[in-house]
Amino acid sequence: MIDELLEGNRKFREGFFKENKAHHEELTKGQSPKVLWIGCSDSRLQTGHITQTMPGTLFMHRNIGNIVPLQDWNFATVLEYAIRHLKVKDVVICGHSDCGAIKALDKESDDVYIPLWLNYAIEAKQRVDAKIPAPKNPRDARERSRMIEKENVRLQIEHLMQYPIVKTALKEKKIQVHGLYYDLENGELSRVT
Repeated sequence: MIDELLEGNRKFREGFFKENKAHHEELTKGQSPKVLWIGCSDSRLQTGHITQTMPGTLFMHRNIGNIVPLQDWNFATVLEYAIRHLKVKDVVICGHSDCGAIKALDKESDDVYIPLWLNYAIEAKQRVDAKIPAPKNPRDARERSRMIEKENVRLQIEHLMQYPIVKTALKEKKIQVHGLYYDLENGELSRVT
């Protein structure tokens, strides 16, 4: 696999990189992304591709379930750096269809770390399950998953709002926060309200 990655890089350098040489030279001087993108680690999501943005546009933080953890040093430093130093204008939390983290909320696990991490998303499942009857068929189950995936985006925005740096930046109108949802089946990126 490593040889494939290196071959892919050779093709990248000879194609896209070469075609956009001036842009890449500019990137060597520093970064000034406009968006902090908080997304899922899922390998099927290549954020720059689905948004057709050039390198340097998105400052990314990815983790299982596009979660905004509370009291997490890794996440807090990304957030602080993006808002204070990079001066991003938009913060996006992006969920997606067929999310393994959301599916895992319904399963017992003997894993050590994953269930602890998913505690940050369990409330999304509880909210949806309180509103709808139990699924009766695969179609209902799929719709329930999509509802939980979208509710998880809303929940993570609530978590984001608990960070003082976000509260301050919003109050001073330095950033806007957005929820997005990516559908793997049709490639559509839509707002979550």
